[in-house]
Amino acid sequence: MTRIDRRALFASGAAAALLAATGVSAAPQRGGRLRAAVGADLFDQVIASTVYDNLTEIAADGTLRGELATDWTSDSDAMHWRFKLRPDVAFHDGTPFDAYALRHLPFRVDVQDALTVDIVLESPDPNLPYTLAHPGYEVRSPNGAGTGLYQVQKLDMHRHFIGMRVAQHWKTDAGWFDSVEFVQFSAAEIRSEALLSGLVDVADVRDLGPDVDLCEFQTLPGDASTTHIANRAVIVPAAVGKSWPLDNLRMAERWWMA
Repeated sequence: MTRIDRRALFASGAAAALLAATGVSAAPQRGGRLRAAVGADLFDQVIASTVYDNLTEIAADGTLRGELATDWTSDSDAMHWRFKLRPDVAFHDGTPFDAYALRHLPFRVDVQDALTVDIVLESPDPNLPYTLAHPGYEVRSPNGAGTGLYQVQKLDMHRHFIGMRVAQHWKTDAGWFDSVEFVQFSAAEIRSEALLSGLVDVADVRDLGPDVDLCEFQTLPGDASTTHIANRAVIVPAAVGKSWPLDNLRMAERWWMA
């Protein structure tokens, strides 16, 4: 049996791909551009999850955690909720984020102070913190700016998006790509061809055809329930969000390049 030099292996670029293939996550590293081909039904959603933050977030393991909110409580009827907000957050246009930015949410919003907001519901909803993590509840400034890890560099509505990593962001343990690029193709066959041709790194397709050797690709979130396929040059953590495709639409935030 040939003896493998472990130090040489981990010093090589193949190490991260090998770890990904065996289900073990390599340490994240900054750099590169993530390119994705997505369908019309996901294009706007994945951009929103890249450019904007929500008050809450469903982590890859399915647990709920705060994003722009740091804490929340409700009354006994789950109709009156109070959210404490993260300080020192800014929109991409430089405007400070505060409680007044939440007035666009589809609820009655009462601002208590800059970092405290009450949401008053018309009927009880003990699942409101989970609801606020869903697509469609992103937080944006009055002129449409976001607070997410990537800001818009180019946007051709419903067709093409390029986002650049925000240089200074309150999330220091996420957002490993320097930039991200999403293209919209309605036909799954075209998305598959873009992935097979190396034009993109990930595509929201369920298969690549019966004659394709999948050794260079990884099916996500799993073989039994594939919603998207990525090149093995993309490193995906061991836990992948399953509430929505593309790691809960947060692939740009959670993945990195080998």
